[in-house]
Amino acid sequence: MTPAARIAAAITILDRILAGEPAEPALLRWSRASRFAGSGDRAAVRDLVFDSLRRLRSRAALGGAMTGRGVMLGLCREEGLDPAALFTGEGHAPATPSPAELGAGRMPYAAEALDLPDWLLPLWRASLGAEAEPVALAMRDRAPVWLRVNLRRAGPAEAIAALARDGIEVQRHETLTTALRATGGARKLASARAYREGLVELQDLSPQLACAALPARGSLLDFCAGGGGKALALAAQGAGPVTAHDIDPRRMADLPERARRAGVQVGIASPGQVSGRFDLVLADVPCSGSGTWRRSPDAKWRLAAADLDRLLQLQAGILDRAAGFVAAGGHLAYMTCSLLEPENGAQVAAFLARSPAFEPVAQQRFTPLSASDGFFLALMRRR
Repeated sequence: MTPAARIAAAITILDRILAGEPAEPALLRWSRASRFAGSGDRAAVRDLVFDSLRRLRSRAALGGAMTGRGVMLGLCREEGLDPAALFTGEGHAPATPSPAELGAGRMPYAAEALDLPDWLLPLWRASLGAEAEPVALAMRDRAPVWLRVNLRRAGPAEAIAALARDGIEVQRHETLTTALRATGGARKLASARAYREGLVELQDLSPQLACAALPARGSLLDFCAGGGGKALALAAQGAGPVTAHDIDPRRMADLPERARRAGVQVGIASPGQVSGRFDLVLADVPCSGSGTWRRSPDAKWRLAAADLDRLLQLQAGILDRAAGFVAAGGHLAYMTCSLLEPENGAQVAAFLARSPAFEPVAQQRFTPLSASDGFFLALMRRR
C-alpha cells in the first residue's frame, strides 16, 4: 500500500469509530476485508488510527472537521505535510480536498488542545493540579512497552541476553531492576523464547512499581484479577498461597497456563466462591481507565459523566467486599488505572471513614511523567 492508500484506509476506519464502533473491531473488519494489505501495511494503518485517536480533537480542529477525512487532513497540517501530495484522488488515494476543506482548519484551543472531552477538563485539572496539562499532553503520545523479569525463571541479565538473541532491545529501569523497557523489536515479543519460556511478562511499569511496594508475604487474594498479571508478579516476589478471583472468569482463562509458564502456583476461585482471610488482598477495581488512554484512546471519547458516577458506586461496593477477606493485621491494596481523584484518594477517604477497622499506610499516584501509565495505589492495614 502507498502512504496515500494507508491514509484512505485510516479515514474509513476512523469514520466507523466516530459512528460508534469500538476501535479494535473496526480495525479487524477493515483487515479482513483488505487481504491485499501486508503485515507492514496493517501495522502502519493501525498506528495512523491510534495516533489520531490520541489526538482526535486537536487534529479535527486542524483539519476542519470531526470526520476521518478531517482528522487525516489535520495530521498533515500537524506534521507539515502537503495534503495535495497524499489527497490526490488517484488510485486508492483520498479525493482531492476542496477549497473549503483547505480553508476550514484552525488551531485547537482549551480542551481541544489537550485532547480531552470538554466535560472532563475541570475534573482533570482538579485531580492533577499543576500536572494537568503536561500529563494530558503526554497522553497524546504512544505508550512504551514494558516487560517484567520473572525472577522465578531468570535474573535481569539473563532475560536481557535472551531477548537480544531474538532481536528485542531493552533498557533497564533506573531503580526497579526487574522492569525492562523495550526500545526495539517489541512486535517480536510473542514469538521470543524469553516470553514463551516465562523469563519475562508484559506488564506496564506503573503496576510493576505498585506491586514492588506491596508486602508480598503470606497469603494473597487478587480479588479483581482480570488476566492475573499482578497475581503472577506478587507470586514471583514470594507471596503464597495465591488466589485469583474475578467476577468474569473468562478474563482468567489464560492464567493457569501463564502461571505454569512462570513457574508459580495460582489458585482460581469461581465468582462468589472466595472464603477465608488473607494477609494481602488486592482490589484492582473497574475504573475509567483514564490512566491507560494512550493504549486505548477510543475509550477516552466513550466515557461520560454518568459512567463515572456508576463506576464510583461499583468501586465502593468492591472495596467493602474485598475488605471482608483481610486477616487481622493484614493489608488491603486498592488500585485503579485512573488519574481522576474521585476514583482514587476520595474513594479511599470515604472507605476509611466508614471502615474504622482499617488505617491508611501509603498512597501513591503514577503518571506518564513519573512512570508510564496513570495508576493509583492505596495501601491500608486492618488493625
